[in-house]
Amino acid sequence: MTNGTARVAMISGANRGIGAAIARQLAATGWQLSLGVRDPSRMTASGAELVQRFDALDGTEAEWVDATMARFGRIDAVINNAGMMIAKSVIEADDDDLMTLFRVNVQSPLRLVRAAWPHLAASGAGRVITVASLSGKRVKSAKSSLYAVTKFAAVALGHAIRQSGWEMGIRSTVLCPGFVATDMARGLTTFPAEAMTQPEDLARIVSLVLDLPNTASVAELAINAILEESF
Repeated sequence: MTNGTARVAMISGANRGIGAAIARQLAATGWQLSLGVRDPSRMTASGAELVQRFDALDGTEAEWVDATMARFGRIDAVINNAGMMIAKSVIEADDDDLMTLFRVNVQSPLRLVRAAWPHLAASGAGRVITVASLSGKRVKSAKSSLYAVTKFAAVALGHAIRQSGWEMGIRSTVLCPGFVATDMARGLTTFPAEAMTQPEDLARIVSLVLDLPNTASVAELAINAILEESF
């Protein structure tokens, strides 16, 4: 808690998978939530949170921040979870494919953090979590290579935010999971879902990172369900 009231977290892509699990975890630990989703009509809101239509391709990040401030009067954390994959190699993909992925995976998270920046700074313990991928640390296949280009950029973005906000008490952490049991991962591999990292696992990690003091900041976490040479 800060200033005697519940902290407020903005979570993009909160309607399913990792984002929904993070929302459930934070709600259970006393956070107030501003949930950015593409289709609010599909959300079952309790009334205790704000559900805002948000599409990373629309450029409405500032509007969502304004709505969050109007509802809660503060923003303590931004969780950039919304993401997109186009399963093409860098040779197969055209410029539109690259720019679409870049807008969703890099540009929109940056715009959201920029819009929320003064409010994160005002808290004295602002937090930014970027859900990237192990594809932002290595390129495993041609079909994931275009996605990897943007996730490498997302990892760099998280570290750039960390450098920019340190003196204001803003701490930035990048999460780099491998296969997580979500709809996207199930469509990419025959690896059994029950053996993948579960969304709830990542949600617990997010909760832990958000609760760490400014003096125990974690820059990056690589999380995997299988053994790899480097991860």
